Amino acid sequence: MKKLATILFLAIVCSAGLNAQEKEMKTGWSFGLLPTATYSVDNGFQAGAFGDVYYYGDGSTYPDPLHKISWEASYFTHSHRMRLYLAYDSKYLIPNMRVNASVTYMNDPLYSLWGFNGGASLANLPSPYTEYWSNQATGINYFGMSRNMLRILANFQGRITDNLNWAAGMNFWNWKLGDMKDTGYTLDGSTEKKYYNHENTLYKDYQKLGIIKPEEAGGGTALEINAGVVFDTRDIEAAPNHGIWAEAYLNGNVINQRYLKACAYFRNYIDIPIHLPAGDPVFAYRLAWQQTIAGETPLYMIQNNPLLVQRNMISEGFGSSNTIRGLRENRILTEGMAWTNIELRVKLVKFKLANQFFYIAMNPFFDAGVITKAYRAKELAAAAGKLDVNTYMPFSQIYDATKVGDIIYSAGAGLKIAMNQNFIVSVELAKCLYKPLDAGMWLGIGINYQF
Repeated sequence: MKKLATILFLAIVCSAGLNAQEKEMKTGWSFGLLPTATYSVDNGFQAGAFGDVYYYGDGSTYPDPLHKISWEASYFTHSHRMRLYLAYDSKYLIPNMRVNASVTYMNDPLYSLWGFNGGASLANLPSPYTEYWSNQATGINYFGMSRNMLRILANFQGRITDNLNWAAGMNFWNWKLGDMKDTGYTLDGSTEKKYYNHENTLYKDYQKLGIIKPEEAGGGTALEINAGVVFDTRDIEAAPNHGIWAEAYLNGNVINQRYLKACAYFRNYIDIPIHLPAGDPVFAYRLAWQQTIAGETPLYMIQNNPLLVQRNMISEGFGSSNTIRGLRENRILTEGMAWTNIELRVKLVKFKLANQFFYIAMNPFFDAGVITKAYRAKELAAAAGKLDVNTYMPFSQIYDATKVGDIIYSAGAGLKIAMNQNFIVSVELAKCLYKPLDAGMWLGIGINYQF
């Protein structure tokens, strides 16, 4: 067995060395298609399909494609979430201008609202708090509500000088919010169909306390306009070996409940010259800040994480795969957040299969963040003690403002499989090390590096 393992290891290393010497080049069309047979603690098993379509032309721009089309159609078994997504991205459709556009529809009949301001919300929540999240035996899904979202966006970038671009765009949103829309369930040994108690939820309690306003409780529309600058020296966009990618911009809603957010991101990719057969390791980090500087964000937009270029279908909240890994999806809903992501990207092996270039990589990481501006802090503080939650939930209090400034951090590792340096399947495992938000081991399966 040891001899076989040694032979296989040497074969992989030799194959990687030979393929590394071959100049990678792709022309024409390339298709990436995978079933969405994934699982997450928030939404359950995912069924459907997703993929990317690349057009490289004569190959002169490889590994960057001339045109990229991304799509997804999927359904989640636990939350019954349905997602439909179609996106287009190109730096060559219009000379000297980048175009990024997409249409997204998402239906969440059992969406989870965990509260506002992270660890400050529902202080002294018992562990594991999944006992009060989708507990069919008691008929309680205290964090349950529903939402329905349609988003249409178009973002543009144009050249100012070498590596410096202006950026502007428009994002239209339509939201419908409401009580859970569960289809019912039966307990073991019974044929009687039961439903969750729609009155016993945080969504309803926040409305009773005035934390959620009547005009936003059912959803609404937003038209966001963004404008700023982008500095980009990356050698490859999907998984850079070196370079800087920085953005600074304003993002504001111009209809209904108006607000203005300031956003700043700095990402640095540093080549480590160890010269492994599959490629040099890369040390990558991101420093990020997003905060509302005027107005107030309505409930239906508070989870949005505005980006100039969408790398994933959904860019939401703080927690899950987009910001601080290891947390529940949208666990931190707040007006301002600063965070960092640090990871080491190591290519383990490169190979060629069916005329496509592949590599496998791993990425141990550390994430951390802190709230810089709380959401509706006055309303939450005033509501503390006014709701007798002990009548049905063992919470000692509904809000603890002293936890707003706590540092939230997590750690984990991921595995990546990349085709033609662009289509990247990602599997990441993480653990939140900040006890008030610890929800056990977190698993995220999707596409692309996080940043």
